[in-house]
Amino acid sequence: MNRVYLCIDLKTFYASVECVERNLDPFKTDLVVADKSRGDGAICLAISPKMKLRGIKNRCRMWEIPKSVKPIIAKPRMILYMKYSARIYEIYLKYVDKKDIHYYSIDEAFLDITTYLNMYKKTPVELAKIIMGDIKKTTGISSATGIGTNMYLSKIALDITAKHSKDNIGYLDEEIYKEELWHHLPLTDFWQIGRGIETRLNKLHLKDMYDIAHCDEKKLYKEFGINAELIIDHSKGIETCKIADIKSYKTKTKSVSNSQILKRDYNYIDARKILIEMIDALVLKLVDKNYCASSIGIYIGYTKDIIPPLKFTKKFEQETNSFTKILNVVLSEYDYRIKEDFLIRRIIISFGDVKIKKYEQLDLFATNLIEEQDNKIEKVMNLIKSKFGNNSILRGVSFTEGANQRYRNKLVGGHNAE
Repeated sequence: MNRVYLCIDLKTFYASVECVERNLDPFKTDLVVADKSRGDGAICLAISPKMKLRGIKNRCRMWEIPKSVKPIIAKPRMILYMKYSARIYEIYLKYVDKKDIHYYSIDEAFLDITTYLNMYKKTPVELAKIIMGDIKKTTGISSATGIGTNMYLSKIALDITAKHSKDNIGYLDEEIYKEELWHHLPLTDFWQIGRGIETRLNKLHLKDMYDIAHCDEKKLYKEFGINAELIIDHSKGIETCKIADIKSYKTKTKSVSNSQILKRDYNYIDARKILIEMIDALVLKLVDKNYCASSIGIYIGYTKDIIPPLKFTKKFEQETNSFTKILNVVLSEYDYRIKEDFLIRRIIISFGDVKIKKYEQLDLFATNLIEEQDNKIEKVMNLIKSKFGNNSILRGVSFTEGANQRYRNKLVGGHNAE
């Protein structure tokens, strides 16, 4: 029996929520979700459907909105959006079991409806319309749905075909996919193909999914390694992964990361403060979970990409979660490598090969004492934060000019949490 999946997307979710909260129709209202305190360069997290019909792109920056359009500017309210998302998840649970639901993002979910069609005596389209109608009636949020015989096809049906359908529903099986989308362009419309992958495929003279499906697979494996398997399968509309596989999957290695796009251009001294704060926040997470890291990766993006970013990875002498040890390693590299004459706009930190701290190797130079002292301090800080809030105790650097951890502690996912 062929499986049947729904991929449901909540249309321009954040903007739609803001319209619903104001008793406005998202399809008749110009509204953007953005923090205007960040200036004209602020990213619009969402724009209303009416603005999309005007040809304005989602995720644009404020300055890209035509001067003739005077939208309502709604400050992001992440906790509110999470509450709406939770209510919609409860609607899904009315129709399918939680084991058959995979939340892909706050506004998108996969539902395996294979075993429910006979129970409800409905076709996939009929069941999709019932669920979409319930979402609209209960929350006021409009949605679109892709239906497919595997998860990949349901996602492609959503992203490419549903948007051209009057009822906002698209359907694909492998044969329809080949007939209608093998020559579809651009390739970046397809799930998991970004501009970088598209460029590499084009260099191999592969312009569309038909070309990929019929090319010599050896050259794909030479270019993409093991990832070629996924590209080849997807070009033929094949996807073997099921929701049960996703829920049972456990990674062999873990990583912990943090990324910040700074509100303004920072000089290297002030950016150094942000770097310290970010390391502090990530180390507290490691200690809270009793994790250690074996390496750290740093990315420093200069403003407007004037010069290539600073990127480096350092492997620790032994796995650690000591703030002092990690900070010393990072700052020594940062101070040595940073281009002092250029301003900084983005910082990414990633701890690699994160695992449970099971034992400590004896150190003849007693640096384990440093780690032990650090851990005691960090555990106390986590305890205080859990009881009194993230801003109840901070390192001194967070009270200096240019630091922003106190501000970020009030955010959810990097955005206003109201």
